[in-house]
Amino acid sequence: MAADNCMAMEEFVLQSFSQAPGLRGLFLALFLPLYLGALAGNTLTVVAISLHPGLHTPMCFFLTNLAVLDTVCTSTVLPRLLENLVEKGGTISYGGCMTQLFFLMWFLGAELLLLMLMAYDRYVAICRPLHYRRLMSWPVCALLAGGVWTVSAFSTSVLTGLMTRLSFCGPNQIRHFLCEVPTLLLLSCSPTTLNDIMIVIADVYFGVVNFLLTLASYGCIIASILRVRSAAGRRRAFSTCSSHLLVVTLCYSTVVYTFILPGSGSSMENGKVVALLYTAVSPTLNPLIYSLRNKDVKVALRRVLPASGKGRERPRWNLQVSTS
Repeated sequence: MAADNCMAMEEFVLQSFSQAPGLRGLFLALFLPLYLGALAGNTLTVVAISLHPGLHTPMCFFLTNLAVLDTVCTSTVLPRLLENLVEKGGTISYGGCMTQLFFLMWFLGAELLLLMLMAYDRYVAICRPLHYRRLMSWPVCALLAGGVWTVSAFSTSVLTGLMTRLSFCGPNQIRHFLCEVPTLLLLSCSPTTLNDIMIVIADVYFGVVNFLLTLASYGCIIASILRVRSAAGRRRAFSTCSSHLLVVTLCYSTVVYTFILPGSGSSMENGKVVALLYTAVSPTLNPLIYSLRNKDVKVALRRVLPASGKGRERPRWNLQVSTS
């Protein structure tokens, strides 16, 4: 087929999450509350932490970044998914598809890096408490958070730029409810060797190296906890680590599975479920696991909901070492 015909692709056709009319209504009734719950939970987390100086700690600063990432990540995918459930699938322009791909990879990559930083914060707080104020000062935390967003944006720009160089001249039906790298590569009529190489490099960095660093942090934490003589202290620390590890396992397993799964057969249907986990379920659960299980955050939320026009304290950076 001529090259100019290959460049004529203007839109893609997205699949609905389910083709059965009865199930589409059921999924719509399920996914809409998930989306609203993710927006409400993460927004309340950001507001509670922002308005209460006692929560201006490094960990809560990272929690705020996580809540923002979860909000924008789910908003990148869920509104169109809900629309496609109503319309039994739909179309997305080429530019819209590349835009969704860019922002989805950006936010997911940043979340993986952020989880590693949160594990490092807990490592410093538990294993090196005397150095916590110096190692996790406000300038350091701001630099680390900025690095998370910047590194992920750079990696995503490279991958998306390589994707825009491909030609799409065959079927334009994406076997998914969103634009993802594996499904788009299947539709390309251009060589994808360079794309595959860069995806492997990104997977190794974001999915392997960061995961190993996260596990190393928690390994040191667990070793330190086992040396604590107080049974109550061990229980509290283990409770904190278990909730953090749950989020880490859910996030890493779903994202890594997405980019290493085969591109055909039943794996594509499984890929829809996995994509739903990291775009809808995880953003909804994260505020519950990370923030709402924190006693200080729950107290702050109770103050936010009946908020009045009382004067507020001036925010200050609180470097109190805590394992909560």
